[in-house]
Amino acid sequence: MCYIEVHGDGSVTHGRDAETYRRARAGESRLYAVWPGEWSSHLFVIDDLDGYAKAFGIVHDEERTGLADHHHDVRWEVASWEDKLDGTCISIEVWLDCGCEVRDLNVFAKQMREQRGWDIATTRGWGSGGGSYYMRARRRSLEGRPSTATAKGDTKR
Repeated sequence: MCYIEVHGDGSVTHGRDAETYRRARAGESRLYAVWPGEWSSHLFVIDDLDGYAKAFGIVHDEERTGLADHHHDVRWEVASWEDKLDGTCISIEVWLDCGCEVRDLNVFAKQMREQRGWDIATTRGWGSGGGSYYMRARRRSLEGRPSTATAKGDTKR
């Protein structure tokens, strides 16, 4: 999918950042999506600018992501199967005691980077079960010891 912006002066650019959204909301440009096909492509006018902004994280979407836009109450520990505690990245188990749920790992990773300095891997698989979430994180970005008593030890060396 390609997103193009047609400006008031007729110039055409592409992208999907906050400035593109701002210009479209202000009526300075129009946004289009190109859906490429095998034999032809289709051009769609983006008329739901708020939906567009939520889809790309320009405007927070709590319903889609499951994550409120607040400082999360988070506990974590090294995952029980992790056996390389000195690796660059480690598997962790995370609990959100604030009642949020992770439906979008990219949004959660961004929030944790801003709130705690964590570097969560978004290119690897992740999962959930029993009220917790399993994911990979850069070991040195996690603060000190895990926040639960059952942890395997200090993750910062």
